[in-house]
Amino acid sequence: MPGVAVIIPVFNRQELLVRAIASVRRQTMGDFECIVVDDSSDVPVTLPDVDRRFSLIRFERRRGVSAARNRGVAASSASLIAFLDSDDEWLPHKLERQCTFIDVNPQYDILQSREVWIRRGIRVNPPMTHKKHAGDLFAESLKRCMITPSSVMLRRTLFESVGGFNESIPACEDYDLWLRITARRHVGLVDEHLLVRYGGHDDQLSAEFTAPDRFRVRSMLQLIQYQHLDEYRQELVRQQIGTKAAILAHGYRKRGNHAAARQYFALAGHYGNS
Repeated sequence: MPGVAVIIPVFNRQELLVRAIASVRRQTMGDFECIVVDDSSDVPVTLPDVDRRFSLIRFERRRGVSAARNRGVAASSASLIAFLDSDDEWLPHKLERQCTFIDVNPQYDILQSREVWIRRGIRVNPPMTHKKHAGDLFAESLKRCMITPSSVMLRRTLFESVGGFNESIPACEDYDLWLRITARRHVGLVDEHLLVRYGGHDDQLSAEFTAPDRFRVRSMLQLIQYQHLDEYRQELVRQQIGTKAAILAHGYRKRGNHAAARQYFALAGHYGNS
């Protein structure tokens, strides 16, 4: 059984996929399986000339990145899982450093690393609000996504216990998963830059949807309905629902969508913001 399952979802990114796979092949730790899940690309993606550790699954119809990641995990067998987006790449010691960390620190079921940001071909510094640290990330994760999928390694048991990615949410699916995880677990950090994270291109999932906070509000509503949160965490969630609902309401009213504005004003009023 391999030590780590690497899951790469992809849609219409053949050239970028080649770069991502090359970064997996360059890993100093070779005890992995890599499963690429093609989310019904317009032209089916193909794997470069790789060894038996790599396999390809193709959806006949587009199902979204959450379904692709979940399918990859289901097809894998390793006890540790690492996700890699098709437009990102790992530095060579990524898997080795994280496997060593989790062996030495068994109290962590999930960890990430620091990352290099490239925006439109230029290296930039991440804002201070996104500075990574270890520990309890729940409160910060309510405000913004504090965990990068491509930097993560987590135990299969944790992923399965929280139900994997929510396939009913078309965007902010990582925000949704990290909330369910950080409500239960602290997050470890390998204090090294082990990921190169690319952004600013037109086909990013975040560019497909307007008002992404509506998906975050949906996630938080489900969180307080179905998860057993202590009173402190429940209050944090309620405050953030009110804050984000108010922002959405004003945005929809400005754009002339009065029905949606009324819906979110009502929600903001219920949770204490307007």
